[in-house]
Amino acid sequence: MTTTQAATFAPGSRIVVRDEEWLIRSVKTGTADGTMVKAVGVSEFVQDVEATFFTDLEDITPLVPEETDLIQDTSSRFRQSRLFLEAVLRRTPLPRTERGLALADRFLLDPLTYQQRPVELALSGLRPRILLADVVGLGKTLEIGLILAELIRRGRGERILVVSPQQVLEQFQRELWTRFAIPLVRLDSTGIQRIQQEIPAGRNPFTYFKRAIISVDTLKDAGQFGHHLDATTWDAVVIDESHNLINKGTQRNELARRLAAKTDALLLASATPHNGDKESFAQLISLLDPAAIANEKDYQASDIAHLYLRRTKISPEVRDQIGDRWADRGPSQALHCTATPIEEQIFDELTDVWLAGKWTDEPITGQHRLFPYTLLKSFLSSHRALHETVTNRRKKATGTERAALDRLAELTSAMTDTDSSKLKGLVDELRKIGVGKNSSTRAVVFSERVPTIKWLAEVVPGMLGLKPNAIRVLHGGVADKDEQTILQEFELAGSDVRLLFTGDVASEGVNLHQQCHHLIHYDIPWSLIRIEQRNGRIDRYGQKHQPQFRALILTSDRDDAKDDRTVAEKLLNREETAHRSLGSVEAVTGQYDAKAEEDRLVRDLLAGKSVDESYEAAHAEVDVMADLFGEVGTAPVATDVPQAKVPKLFDSTQDFVDAALYEIYEDRPEDHIDLRREDELMTFLAPDDLVHRLTDLPRTYLRAHREGEELRLKVTFDRALAQRKLDQARQSKTPMWPDIAFLSDVHPMVDWLVDKVLIRLGRQQAPVLTADVTAPTFLIQGVYANRLGQPTVVQWMAVSDLPAPPTIRPMDDVLREANVGPAMVNRAEAIAIDPLKDLLPEAVQVARQYLEGKRAEWAKANAEPLQRHREQLRTFQQASLLDELPGAHREKRRQRVDTTVQEQNDLLDRLETAGDPLLRVLAVLVPSQESAA
Repeated sequence: MTTTQAATFAPGSRIVVRDEEWLIRSVKTGTADGTMVKAVGVSEFVQDVEATFFTDLEDITPLVPEETDLIQDTSSRFRQSRLFLEAVLRRTPLPRTERGLALADRFLLDPLTYQQRPVELALSGLRPRILLADVVGLGKTLEIGLILAELIRRGRGERILVVSPQQVLEQFQRELWTRFAIPLVRLDSTGIQRIQQEIPAGRNPFTYFKRAIISVDTLKDAGQFGHHLDATTWDAVVIDESHNLINKGTQRNELARRLAAKTDALLLASATPHNGDKESFAQLISLLDPAAIANEKDYQASDIAHLYLRRTKISPEVRDQIGDRWADRGPSQALHCTATPIEEQIFDELTDVWLAGKWTDEPITGQHRLFPYTLLKSFLSSHRALHETVTNRRKKATGTERAALDRLAELTSAMTDTDSSKLKGLVDELRKIGVGKNSSTRAVVFSERVPTIKWLAEVVPGMLGLKPNAIRVLHGGVADKDEQTILQEFELAGSDVRLLFTGDVASEGVNLHQQCHHLIHYDIPWSLIRIEQRNGRIDRYGQKHQPQFRALILTSDRDDAKDDRTVAEKLLNREETAHRSLGSVEAVTGQYDAKAEEDRLVRDLLAGKSVDESYEAAHAEVDVMADLFGEVGTAPVATDVPQAKVPKLFDSTQDFVDAALYEIYEDRPEDHIDLRREDELMTFLAPDDLVHRLTDLPRTYLRAHREGEELRLKVTFDRALAQRKLDQARQSKTPMWPDIAFLSDVHPMVDWLVDKVLIRLGRQQAPVLTADVTAPTFLIQGVYANRLGQPTVVQWMAVSDLPAPPTIRPMDDVLREANVGPAMVNRAEAIAIDPLKDLLPEAVQVARQYLEGKRAEWAKANAEPLQRHREQLRTFQQASLLDELPGAHREKRRQRVDTTVQEQNDLLDRLETAGDPLLRVLAVLVPSQESAA
């Protein structure tokens, strides 16, 4: 089949394959077997069957519009016609030239403009490929959900892969379902077992699950998943905490490159999107747009401004909109804990032996210089952490070092829980804020050291009179399934959990703010970035109470001891000051990677600098990234996010769903699917074909909705009810999702109803209905597409005044003026169909001529951004070869640049409008006999 023919396929239209009729769901060109057409069966023997066809392997016949069969609509109030037209409108993807948001206010979240800005940016580009770099807490998951929903509405979000850290899998999956009604199958350890049980050995799991979420650590295993990824293409890939991809040559970086090459949309999210190195950041940007940066060592913000967005809480648009949805943070309180006698002995040992360099007879060079600070940080965490560090080091130590370690081991072994000043300080402070028996107050306690976390979880409950079930422990050694359960339980108001002891595994991406606004740093990481990340767990959008931060500061009477006042307390104060004045710490660290920041600080301490001197020197250095991020999103934005103009026949999705259910079940859905209504709640027994569309959801969620062998869905259009149910789910004692789902426009039930309505008419039929028109009016859809099968032009035409000089008007204007709506009355008047059939070919020809006459104008509009990108490619190609590189390196670079340019030009070719237009006769409006008389 030729490219021209292939371009006439469009979602929502019908085809004949193997003598059966199918409804096209999506189209993709350029596969090894020609154009790929995904469809659902319409005719009797294949009804509701999902199938994929390829033009090189099948005879796929599009239906000819001139042969449309006109059928009089006899349904009450012309419900069938109105539903059919609405379903076509909903199924037809918005054209690429439509940049406005179509679904901005259709979800279970506050419609905040600043969270819609990333959608605007994503839709404005050649492809939706952007970096969401908002600081901690602004709602990047919600921004991602909005983008994915818009892509689904545009027919460009059928296959979605989300890659995130392990600890946020369930949280991310739950947010996308409860807020947006986008189901993802979660491929954690349980999900992987499900794969092994449900699909044949060796089969590609990513063709089995079209929308999935998986951890980066699971997916990066090239041996297990690499060949499957290479054989899979995606509409959209999301990579959360994408700063972990930066280091070239790592498994994670290789994974990102595999995925970037196999997807149309690519969304990277990170509050710390770079490590301060321009070349590393350029590598990350190249995943989004390989031709954005010609010289990785020298580029400007203007080169990449179309690819990223970064705002802080004090950015004007954010500040003006969050209102009471995010409580201002409280002060960071330093809680001084005076060292006990045995702790002073340990300070003496560390100061006189280790920090003084007397712990070995060997020359102290390289990494050996850092080990005394490793011991110091372990001790400032706890004597248990120090003891483990010493024990591990003793296994290989000899001579003077072994003797020094033996002395530390002796001291830590002699120290008891009652000798810990910070432990007493922690328990006293927890009591002060109200954590204890018969109290609902919760707190999260952070520590860098696993031995400290485990020890605190053992001793603190008894000291506070708490039962074991009131404590949860989370660190890197916890299994993924348990990790997600722990975080869910801490989020639930009805659970017994009151204290979460955790490490920095929970410092990225995790929401801890639903039931908690107290955070205690048992020890302070020597990194402002890490402190900010920790604090962001409770200081984030949706926090209703003032976040309270405390840090336990161990103090020594010895003047030259490096206690917590030396580093930790100073960093605590610096983070608070930076947050209040700048909205983020990045501008004062001189680093953008927590490990690099800490390493620099330790080197400066070894060189005799103070913490203040270290950070002042770092701040004084030229910040190579400041120009790239300093102004993005900080200026006030006065304009609203543009909204798409989408024709519709129903005032709301609820009206469409109600009418569709009664049409499909012949006015008796109560009998067919046991439909029940109670105020704003709708429940019914889901048919098998709808249940199939929900199989990506967790089995526990689906089991909770079972009535015997059947699945009873509970849905609502009422935001208040849905939010109430979401809040109630958080009040439960065990992890659960809300039992009532919010029916967004992308909910699988709405999608199912659209298909059901579309297949109610027979093969290539169009309804005829009477309306307030003066002459027969043919409603015709016209679509031009690019070589990827994506619409570039969608026209809804009303053709009338035939056979006289015809009139073509916008279909939605005519429908409105003709009063096509629920108030219509179908008087079942006899309509002469044959004269309409005689006019039909001429109506189609008029529409075709109109489209062809406007084609050049539309093609130019579609080609303008493509031409700009071609010019950018030429500039990129020329600028990339200006570096004075050695011969071999220059040739290698030239080949890489030429390949990039060729690939990008091939993409641009596929994005240009191609082929003949698709034309479909949707319906015919005729004057009623009463109005004619």
